Amino acid sequence: MTSAPVSLAYSHVDVFSAVPFGGNSLPVFCEAADLSAEQMLRITQELRHFEAVFLQPADASGTVEARIFDMFSELPFAGHPIIGAAAVLHHRTQDAGAQRWRFELASKTVEVETELAAGHYSGWLDQGRPEFFGTATDRTQVARAVNLSEADLDPALPMEVVGTGLRYLIVPVRPGALEKARISRDITELLHGFGAQFAVLLDESAVEVRHWNNDGVIEDVATGSAAGTIGAYRLRHGMVCGGETFTIAQGRFTGRPSVLRVRPEGSPKSVESVSVGGDVAFVGHGTIECVPS
Repeated sequence: MTSAPVSLAYSHVDVFSAVPFGGNSLPVFCEAADLSAEQMLRITQELRHFEAVFLQPADASGTVEARIFDMFSELPFAGHPIIGAAAVLHHRTQDAGAQRWRFELASKTVEVETELAAGHYSGWLDQGRPEFFGTATDRTQVARAVNLSEADLDPALPMEVVGTGLRYLIVPVRPGALEKARISRDITELLHGFGAQFAVLLDESAVEVRHWNNDGVIEDVATGSAAGTIGAYRLRHGMVCGGETFTIAQGRFTGRPSVLRVRPEGSPKSVESVSVGGDVAFVGHGTIECVPS
């Protein structure tokens, strides 16, 4: 059975793209205080975006409570939903000046700076101090899990588990290997053995990444949480300097090329924080006229 509440409005935005129909699509529900977790999950499954974000004011002034779902479960943290949500909140204020937002998530509290320039919004998400959980040494097993051979892995860089809210196994690959990569069976158990939740493939020569759900059914278009771990990893291993902004390419293989801006702070011996930013394009608005009971 379904009930018919007051109309539940949402905004449809594309994150990590300056123009609509690029980047990672996202529905943002700004007034979701009356929804249960089960209802949020079922709405996310119905809309079939990679993720959805549901907001409600928190107790602290200027803080917004955010709950993020993919089509399987609630996530403790994710990048593009928070940046997209901040842009929607900024748009609702009708204020052209730069703004700062504080989001209270299941696992942490983060801040986002947004601005309106050149006709579109952009945001910077401070993901805080990253954590390094160690390296994975079984290169053959990891390579097979993503349809590659050990020769496709970058011999000069380690596979390492890094987290800024979600723990990613970063798998550096040689130029051209991204095109061959895929996941054909669930790799969750394998990743848990390394202390990771997800995997992200990095072609350092092009600074381009690919990431899928662990069963390989869905490839992500632009992964803000993974981009933060890549920023921390690149600073730790000397590919970028502290305070330097660089871009990550993602989404080419899904037909939705995306650009993620990343800025780690600190030094290789002490990575202090990492921020991930990108543009946000507004696509449209919608209304849910009934919710799951």
